[in-house]
Amino acid sequence: MLRLGILGSTRGTVLSSLITAIQKDRLAAEIAVVLSNKAEALILEKAKKAGLSTQWLDPKNLTAIEYDQQISSVLQAHHVELIVLIGYMRIISPQFLTAWHHRIINIHPSLLPAFAGGMDKNVHQAVLKAKVKESGCTVHYVTEEVDKGPILLQKKCPVFAEDTVETLKTRVQQLEGEALIEVISSYKFPHFNSDAPSFSLFSVIENKKKHKLPEKNRA
Repeated sequence: MLRLGILGSTRGTVLSSLITAIQKDRLAAEIAVVLSNKAEALILEKAKKAGLSTQWLDPKNLTAIEYDQQISSVLQAHHVELIVLIGYMRIISPQFLTAWHHRIINIHPSLLPAFAGGMDKNVHQAVLKAKVKESGCTVHYVTEEVDKGPILLQKKCPVFAEDTVETLKTRVQQLEGEALIEVISSYKFPHFNSDAPSFSLFSVIENKKKHKLPEKNRA
């Protein structure tokens, strides 16, 4: 059974869809751990209520690379095979991306590449302002270029003239849960290595690439 690691910083509404799908045997996976960079993140509360393992890791006084090393260590300890970002408000370091190559996916609340780079309500506001007739969500691999990783699946919905940010967000979030379930269910790991990425590999990469990344970012 596929072991998932969830990284999130916000409400984590879509997490509920994954939990329900697993409970109803619609998704053959196990959420091994839910991690957040914010102690007050509601995604942690949701996970705890569902009986899931949770952990808050404080990024204060740590470089992006040091923080990602801690994240990686926890994920390895829980034998995570696939990382799912749900409203994760940090840029992931190149070292982490290399160590977990093609094992990190993100759900974005628009039809990428349209409205890339935005987050949550800002995306929906931009969609309404542009007066486009459809929106939706995109599941994609996470790469160094934010919201530009290879697309795995998109789901679409109409945008109505009377829509508000909240009504559009609700409609898109319903699609987000369906999209993640579909991607995880059919995931074939085209570049999957059965061995968990080693912490020593992460350290070697760090020594070779001294990237300086902003501390408060997102993925």
